[in-house]
Amino acid sequence: MAATNFNTENNTFRKLIGNGLTYRIPRFQRDYSWTSDEWEDLWADILATLNPDGESSHYMGYLVLQSADDKTFDVIDGQQRLTTLSLIVLGVLKNLQRQIEAGNEGDSNTQRINQIRQTYVGYLDPVTLIARPKLTLNRNNNAYYRDYLLPLGHLPRRNLRASEHSLRKAFEWFDKQIATYLKAGSGNEGARLAQLVEDISDKLFFTVITVTDELNAYKVFETLNARGVRLSATDLLKNYLFSVLDRGGESDHELQILEERWESLVGRLQSENFPDFLRAHWNSRRNFARQADLFKTIRSKIINREAVFGLLRGMEEDLDTYLALTSPEVSDWSPDDKHNAGVLKTFRVRQPYPLLLAARRSFDADDFSGLLRATMVISMRYNVIGAFGTAEQERTYNTVAERIASGELKQLGETLAAMRSIYVEDRAFRAAFAEKVIRTTDSRNNRVVRFILCALERQISGNDHSFTSDAFNIEHILPQRAPDGWGGFSNEEMDGLLYRLGNMTLMQAGANRGAGNADYAAKRPDYQQSGFVLTQKVAMENAEWTPERIAARQNWMADQATAIWRIAQLS
Repeated sequence: MAATNFNTENNTFRKLIGNGLTYRIPRFQRDYSWTSDEWEDLWADILATLNPDGESSHYMGYLVLQSADDKTFDVIDGQQRLTTLSLIVLGVLKNLQRQIEAGNEGDSNTQRINQIRQTYVGYLDPVTLIARPKLTLNRNNNAYYRDYLLPLGHLPRRNLRASEHSLRKAFEWFDKQIATYLKAGSGNEGARLAQLVEDISDKLFFTVITVTDELNAYKVFETLNARGVRLSATDLLKNYLFSVLDRGGESDHELQILEERWESLVGRLQSENFPDFLRAHWNSRRNFARQADLFKTIRSKIINREAVFGLLRGMEEDLDTYLALTSPEVSDWSPDDKHNAGVLKTFRVRQPYPLLLAARRSFDADDFSGLLRATMVISMRYNVIGAFGTAEQERTYNTVAERIASGELKQLGETLAAMRSIYVEDRAFRAAFAEKVIRTTDSRNNRVVRFILCALERQISGNDHSFTSDAFNIEHILPQRAPDGWGGFSNEEMDGLLYRLGNMTLMQAGANRGAGNADYAAKRPDYQQSGFVLTQKVAMENAEWTPERIAARQNWMADQATAIWRIAQLS
């Protein structure tokens, strides 16, 4: 294997399964869970490749495998697809079996069954009918797959796990589809069934990533997920924790308890969010770990039964707080806490999460609320307006979180003092705000500008408007689609000033549609009649709209912002 410890190549199903290699789904990997939706999609894709005018091949996505010897492979990601393809092959064998029972080419079809089974399914002892399969499923599914599905015998239907029912139903569904496919033609049934397997094995292909250990697999997940390919690092982490218990000889009872509690955690979070939660939880209690190093760190620290269940208990303790931070609108927090958590969500700032998890466990309600507001203010100054890199900020938050977790920091005041290095001081914040450009064509930026303008409105009028309301819109005084020469602005000035904060205000929904691209003199009466004091102030103080007036207004806004988003102890 290459020095990078992983290898990537495109392989057909034939090359994967038909070359003497064996595959096993880790014992604690997820159970089989595909339903008729996935079966129908896959079968339609297969039929499309069989059509003379259809696709010449079908891409099955990524398959992540782990192997130390390039002979036996653990299926880290892709088990649902491999299992389903195995069931399709078994469905073909079942249809060939019926051909033999009907007296149709008995000898030839027996040879076909033996060849297909040996190539794609595995060896079946002719005396005991005990299978030695190419694919081994997980601990909950393998017995049913090996003892009932592979021999093509009677399929039990009672006292089964839900996933075992899913395996049976999938086999029966594909068995039926294959029989329907066979009836569409006439004659040469055995040969057409064998050709179906050949076509499937040659026309379906995967991008196969093979790694040498769990750590490399985790890095693959992180890399692909960063590129928008969602693979489940959650399953990899689960497998590792379960393997710690398994190699310690723990009872099935403890394994079952761990599985139930794990599934409850993941179910509440949804699988794609779990690695983010795990990292926030881990960094709220221990030394800082980067996302890329998280699995390696966990593997070095969680090495026995006590550590596994300790990690589980800690995650359960932090889960409600994390969910309240990520979905504040459905939390039972106070209105102020919901608002501040919602602002962090709008900003898409998650760096404070470990700090806030630690504080929620240790601080009283008032100190926690004060810290939550402080992180919102710091995020406004540091992330939104300052747009500084987050590496130093994240490490500072995590250092403070660790000090809270250890009991060194017990109150809000000393915690704020520990965060002074990431609080942008007033003069720097005011200067950055006075020059800030935020393009509202981006949905996140649009919400941020609405938040800023609503806060300014509240500052000068006392009127509180929810920045998520549909009752008003952002009004660009120099319009977004201004014609050439609008108000005497050059094209260069329009490009540079359109998305300056000083060029934006609030208008009731619909009120700014009529004004459209009209010049400032035509829009000024609408501004005078606006229900927003912020907008009335534009009309009152500006007889014309020029680059100089935009700059002057933004300087005034910067003064207001410095007073609004301020931590008295740090200013």
